[in-house]
Amino acid sequence: MALTIGVPRETLAGEKRVATVPEVVEKLIKLGFKVAVESGAGDAANCSDDSYRAVGADVIVGAPALWAASDIVFKVGVPTTEDVGHLREGGTLIGFIWPAQNPELMQQLAAKKATVLAIDSLPRMLSRAQKMDALTSQAGVAGYRAVIEAANAFGRFFNGQITAAGKVPPAKVFIAGAGVAGLAAIGTAASLGAIVRANDTRAEVADQVVSLGGEFVKVDYEEEGSGGGGYAKVMSEGFQQAQREMYAKQAREVDIIITTALIPGKPAPRLITAEMVQSMKPGSVIVDMAAERGGNCELTEPGQAVVKHGVTIVGYTDLTSRLAKQSSTLYASNLFRLTEELCKTKDGIIDVNMYDEAIRGLTVIKEGNITWPPPAPKLVAAPPAAKAAAAAPAQKKSGGHGKASEPASATSTAVTFGVAALVFWFVGANAPTAFLAHFTVFVLACFVGYMVVWNVTPALHTPLMSVTNAISSIIAIGALVQVGPEGWIRWLAVAGIALTAVNMFGGFAVTQRMLAMFRK
Repeated sequence: MALTIGVPRETLAGEKRVATVPEVVEKLIKLGFKVAVESGAGDAANCSDDSYRAVGADVIVGAPALWAASDIVFKVGVPTTEDVGHLREGGTLIGFIWPAQNPELMQQLAAKKATVLAIDSLPRMLSRAQKMDALTSQAGVAGYRAVIEAANAFGRFFNGQITAAGKVPPAKVFIAGAGVAGLAAIGTAASLGAIVRANDTRAEVADQVVSLGGEFVKVDYEEEGSGGGGYAKVMSEGFQQAQREMYAKQAREVDIIITTALIPGKPAPRLITAEMVQSMKPGSVIVDMAAERGGNCELTEPGQAVVKHGVTIVGYTDLTSRLAKQSSTLYASNLFRLTEELCKTKDGIIDVNMYDEAIRGLTVIKEGNITWPPPAPKLVAAPPAAKAAAAAPAQKKSGGHGKASEPASATSTAVTFGVAALVFWFVGANAPTAFLAHFTVFVLACFVGYMVVWNVTPALHTPLMSVTNAISSIIAIGALVQVGPEGWIRWLAVAGIALTAVNMFGGFAVTQRMLAMFRK
């Protein structure tokens, strides 16, 4: 029998997101599931009860009734004790759990014999897991919103302008941390016309910063900062001292600072001190995206926007909820992709396959048994046998003595060209003068055709359509010249014209279609 997916109303103060949206409900029903939504669950995200009913979902009034009717519960916020009490015995819960930070919650869920998939525990290094990565999708929304909040609190334009009233300089924005949220902030600020600078402990993100229109500011200290799972690691004291000096310099120069630095399971590192805030220009803005974990700024007040030393410090902890519709849609898509992996048979029944590395990483409790933390991911190395097998085809192309094929020697090349020259001399000595002229053109045409078509990578054939059209035009003119009274030459010329016309018009059609792809 098909299982029912339940979507309760979020109870956390300020949480406006909903775990699924009507567009995704349709897809879940096509997988064979029934979907039930608590009345009012999507109101704050502009998803009315009627919109859920229109796509086939049942709307249930009251959280106890919704949880009781659900075999699987989709949730956004971390479940409360009341939520756990509503959860059906042996039910399945999917959402943000943060098992390392909530050991008591883990014990409560285990006591209910539940199966719990923590979307925050997804092994993000797996490429196939990217479609399920809710942390990334939500961080992107938060980074975008952080720039919007900064623009709202900032008293000037972001982009530079020259007006009749005078010249307006562009705003200078410094972004601390170039993870997903930081990169989203860089792209947004740059698109608004600001001068954007960014820093990260991971040197490999410098190219990404530049590609989005920012300038990467390097700390004058050599140390690798990459940690596991795409996060940064805790740096040495020497690096942190050099980093503080760089931040102090940027604080004096820029108008806006956006901080994004977080390390899983640890308080947010303090990057901006009270002295740095005091050194900033009056009217400057700091948006602290790490406010929920204590903040990267020493003066941040979580959940509040305050003004200290003439600087507005924004410490909102609900940036994703301030774009509730967008963040809910992305989160719903992540959960749908996870559901596809759990229900490959499309019969409304899930299979929590603990041999699947992505599912194993997500599953923190399986039927009441705590399975977190998961085992370390396997590192796949190419076995020596694979290398030997790859070398085998080359050995088979040998000249019969077990050796790999080698380029032709200078002697064989000279003999080949000598024979070709001899044949060409024989034809020239015995054939009519007109034939020799045509034969020369034919040989040159074959050579040009080979270099233009056969000697080009197949992936480049379509972009070369315009070049081959020019060659086809020459062929068409030659064929027209040969249309005469003689029977078989005339029909060969007609066939050549027809084939060349197909190539020419087809080439131009394909070229136009390609160009249309790049037009707005």
